[in-house]
Amino acid sequence: MTTVPPPVAELSADEARRIALRAQGFLGAPDRRAGVRGVLRHLGQVQLDTISVLARSHELIPYARLGSVGRTTVEDAYWTDAHAFEYWSHAACILPVEEWPLFAFRRRAYRSRPQWYHHLPDGAYDAVIAQLRSEGPQTATELGGAKNKGEWWDWSESKIAVERALMYGEVVCTERRGWKRVYDLAERAVPSAVLHDDLDDTECLRRLVRQAGEALGVGTRADIADYHRLKTEQFDTVVEASGLVPVTVAGWSKPAWADPAALASEPRGRHRTTLLSPFDSLIWERARTERIFGFTHRLEAYVPKQKRVHGYFAMPLLSGGKLLGRVDPAREGNTLVARQVSLDTAKAVGPMARALREAAEWVGCDAVRIERTNRPDLTPALTAALT
Repeated sequence: MTTVPPPVAELSADEARRIALRAQGFLGAPDRRAGVRGVLRHLGQVQLDTISVLARSHELIPYARLGSVGRTTVEDAYWTDAHAFEYWSHAACILPVEEWPLFAFRRRAYRSRPQWYHHLPDGAYDAVIAQLRSEGPQTATELGGAKNKGEWWDWSESKIAVERALMYGEVVCTERRGWKRVYDLAERAVPSAVLHDDLDDTECLRRLVRQAGEALGVGTRADIADYHRLKTEQFDTVVEASGLVPVTVAGWSKPAWADPAALASEPRGRHRTTLLSPFDSLIWERARTERIFGFTHRLEAYVPKQKRVHGYFAMPLLSGGKLLGRVDPAREGNTLVARQVSLDTAKAVGPMARALREAAEWVGCDAVRIERTNRPDLTPALTAALT
């Protein structure tokens, strides 16, 4: 582990929480002029996931910060004008195209593992590249089929080849069509200004650590490294040159680093009241969420139904800069169904009702129905607040 220099500031737990909220776009007036693209640039990435309840997670991220921006507007903002690309960051993520050079270190690392868990016959890789070159952007199905007839990972030769080319950076995902990746040659899809901006590994890591620190505001070594799934050892090699500064946070057992700009002014402004995707970068790291908000949350979609506590896709409620509860939503026609509402306190009733109404309106529902709550004594008040 790196030797930590003396801290430049001592933060209270509350100061660290508000710094994190502002850095993630939940404190202060939202930048509506910059819109969805501004959110993406500010966060540095938006995680993708297959689950769609209210909407897919990459739609929920800008909604949580900007409010009821149109869902078509969200997709267009991501995928038109060569503004973004999909690649492996914290997970599969949408990334602003100016970050293409920053992931050269990962593309090189993938190239050093040529088999990548799948055998690929001679010529299959070149055939896929040739087809994309001659026919333009295509899905795996259009390239020859995504799967054989076996299990989930029983990919076809063309699917293995194009995914390998994606990891190597010869191919880029330019959009999702019916949740299928659309592949194109990077030389055609990525603007030349960034396509050939070759950075060495150290510079890639330095910039990613700086970007993660700015997006988080303040974080531990593990927090910042995990933002783009860097190794903590990689963080150690570049943190001193990254421009982040060491700080201490009351109640945090480990050293922390902060964006100097985040320390330059006191975080002020209006707090957002909203429902958060479990894949939102404000809360995706469980230990950090517990440390900052005193709130334990995990995605239960992959937990057996009988063992779930809060529901399949429980979305935390953010209000007043705190996490006050959660809801497991579903849709039935024009009704948003709150299958399970968990309220931490009676003070969460009003914010939960407001967040449910806004979410319902955003996805085109005209009614909200509560199925069950963890606080039956609060159910009448919640129902009344909804109407």
